Order: sequence, then C-alpha cells, then structure tokens
Amino acid sequence: MSTRYFMSCGLGLAAMTALALAQSPSPNAVKTLNPRGAISTGTDTWSVGARAGDFIFVAGMQGVDPATNKLVEGDEARIRQAFLNLKLIAESEGATLQDCVRVTVYVSDLRRLAPLVSKVQAELWGKPPYPPRTMFEVQRLFDDDIVEIDSIFYAPTKK
Repeated sequence: MSTRYFMSCGLGLAAMTALALAQSPSPNAVKTLNPRGAISTGTDTWSVGARAGDFIFVAGMQGVDPATNKLVEGDEARIRQAFLNLKLIAESEGATLQDCVRVTVYVSDLRRLAPLVSKVQAELWGKPPYPPRTMFEVQRLFDDDIVEIDSIFYAPTKK
C-alpha cells in the first residue's frame, strides 16, 4: 500500500515538474501566449504569440476557425479570419489593432489576393493610420493555404 502511495506521489511530482518546466518563464520574462478562443497549436513546437516587455509578437495566422481548427471557405473569409485570429491574441494582452506596429502578409497569389488583404484590413482597422505592412508572394504555405499573417503590437505592460 505505501509503495503504491509513494509511487503515485512520485509520478505526480514528476508530472508537475515537467509541466512547470514546460511553462517556466524565460530568463528575460518572455511570456508565451495561448489565450482562450485562439487556434490550437496541438502538440507542435510553436505558440500563437509571445509577450516580450511592451511588445506582443503574433505568429503567422492563417484563416483557421478556432472552433473547428479548420480553414474557413472563401478567399476573403479566410483572409478576414487570419486577421481576426491575430486580433484575438493581441487583445488578450490589452492591445488593439491600432496598436499594431508591423504586419507581414504572405500570400500564394499576390495579384489576386493583395486587393482582398487591403480591403479586409481597411474594414477591420476602420480608418488610417495603418501599420507598416510588407506583403510577399510565396510558393507554398502550410496546408496549401492562400494567406498567413504575422504581426507585432506595442502594448505597455500595466505596472
């Protein structure tokens, strides 16, 4: 009985230690982000975002519906969903789209998709000023998607 008790205590302690190490902060207090309602990274080796001081870095977001973890249908809808995914992560740390200081957009067809990216971005931001943006046409994106958007936000930490 006591052997079984100590064995389960040891396993529990090992599991808690592994979890603590996996979630331990960096030496410079970089915090990885995984807000409620965000897309799932599964067991892959990336996080949806990170806070480093007053800056929030959002990983490349695709047009994935967080409820299903599947790509949404339609080019414009997919681009909108990618922007909404990065917006959710930024908002989880107190930032708004107006706090965005950099956007990088990767598309599979620049000529066809650039006007849609601009249209959706204008609708979501509402009005200028817009953040600096770079857009690239790439040969291939993960899951053969049409768009991936990463961004950086400035949101001073509350003291």
